[in-house]
Amino acid sequence: MPANQFGRYVWLVDTLRRYKHLSYKEINAKWQQSGLSYGEGDELPLRTFHNHRKAIYDIFNIAIELDPDVKGYKYHIENPIELEDDSLRSWLIDSYATLNQIQADSKLKDRIVFEDIPSGNTWLTTFMQAMRENKVMKITHQGFGKDFPNTFEIEPYCLKVVKRRWYVIANNPYYTALNKKHKEEEGYSPRKEIRTYGLDRIIEATILDKTFEMKTDFDIKKFYEGCTGIIPSDEPIERVVLKAYDQAPDYLRTLPLHESQNEIETCEESATFSYHVRLTYDFVQLIMQQGDQIEVLEPKKLRDQIRNMANTLLSYYKD
Repeated sequence: MPANQFGRYVWLVDTLRRYKHLSYKEINAKWQQSGLSYGEGDELPLRTFHNHRKAIYDIFNIAIELDPDVKGYKYHIENPIELEDDSLRSWLIDSYATLNQIQADSKLKDRIVFEDIPSGNTWLTTFMQAMRENKVMKITHQGFGKDFPNTFEIEPYCLKVVKRRWYVIANNPYYTALNKKHKEEEGYSPRKEIRTYGLDRIIEATILDKTFEMKTDFDIKKFYEGCTGIIPSDEPIERVVLKAYDQAPDYLRTLPLHESQNEIETCEESATFSYHVRLTYDFVQLIMQQGDQIEVLEPKKLRDQIRNMANTLLSYYKD
């Protein structure tokens, strides 16, 4: 499928996401202004519009239908909540819609600056292919702090981007076999079989000619339940209460630290937020990034940890 054709499908989905209800006439008018029409200012033929609707359903499983509850023969996305809850589909549509607009309006191309993701792009399509075909991969990986790289096999389950870095979440068959071999031994501590590997730390990656089946009990949402960032944890989920000062409340309201964020108290000079999270390194770093505009109220152990980190930081600046 030509990229511009795919872009037109995305445009239609994105337009209805933003405007909720539009008649064919209104859609056609916005189409003519979009810069994506088949010719300068060309209309969107009704037959083509219906063909786009069918293709969108086939590709994205998004139904664009007339809304019987709205007067004026208005079209809408039939399952908008389901679409918004699907983070991958929403991200793809948002990203492609932005690219559409930049391509359509060349005057803006030098005035819109994207944050580059410098790492992992070399292997991204390779991992996607292996995931699509459920193929085992052999990778050569050198983690931070390691003197030498290691070569081993993985079963790639998921890809995740965090703070401008791509990661693969994969099952490591070596640890699966190791756990199976020693599971009856007294005192043996099972090794983690599902691990994360930064794509920017992978030196070589090869798709092998053998397949795998994902663990039936693996659920990526449960794997990262209560976590922020890339580091999973078996620590219990705890209630955290943060007090935000100055402009921090507005930033937290528009970009929550975690999906469980809840504003529980608001006053003129501050706002208090609660969370249900695991106290991972990533979450602690998120708090530290807020500088002096965030105070940890509870739990006490997290408050003490942040205080100790602040004291260590202060010691670096003593004259």
